[in-house]
Amino acid sequence: MTGHVVPSEGARELFGEVLPVAQRYADLLADAGVERGLIGPREVPRLWERHLMNCAVVEELLPKGADVIDIGSGAGLPGVVLGILRPDLAVTLLEPLLRRTVFLEECVDLLGLENVTVRRGRAEEVRRELRADFVTARAVAPLPRLAGWALPLLREGGSLLAMKGEQAEAELDAARQDLSKQRPCVADVIRVGGGKVNPATTVVRVTVTTELEAGTSKATPPRSQRAPGGRKKRGRKR
Repeated sequence: MTGHVVPSEGARELFGEVLPVAQRYADLLADAGVERGLIGPREVPRLWERHLMNCAVVEELLPKGADVIDIGSGAGLPGVVLGILRPDLAVTLLEPLLRRTVFLEECVDLLGLENVTVRRGRAEEVRRELRADFVTARAVAPLPRLAGWALPLLREGGSLLAMKGEQAEAELDAARQDLSKQRPCVADVIRVGGGKVNPATTVVRVTVTTELEAGTSKATPPRSQRAPGGRKKRGRKR
């Protein structure tokens, strides 16, 4: 095994009662994840702060019972983390590469994540089958290309949550015209996890709207997202 990475006090507070499950996932990343080339060995010492915690705070943007598709899930970031932290979510890990989907299936089984489903495929291949309230993505593609994959998967009022770095505002400004051509939407840059992670996690949020809503706002998400409601938890389908 590459190593057992001990969580910081901040990680313990953030994950709370699901910390043991998150610890098992961290150990899988540090072991099989490294061996299979899904995580670089240099990332192991900072798995908690740079990866798990960074992803976990995105749950602040997800209302209870939401359906989530994690595009290009890779090693399961952020999809597996969100599934661990929020058992009320129905998460689909969408990944085209076989070796990655095998790893994801192993993680889901070993961690007992009944709310998480693994699907092998590309976003453009499943757009007729899958719909979600949210699509998440981390380090997958430039924003215009990513939106082209994600927006067709979203219900009206749903949002793409793209985890980005320091250049998020500039990337969004450059992409706004392309985004509006793909589907009526509004977009903004938000930071989540303040006081929990340092630095806070930067997310580009692109929300699908009607033509009218797109013309009246560039930042405010639809009311349906600002007033989350409950939904019955569903089991994992294989």
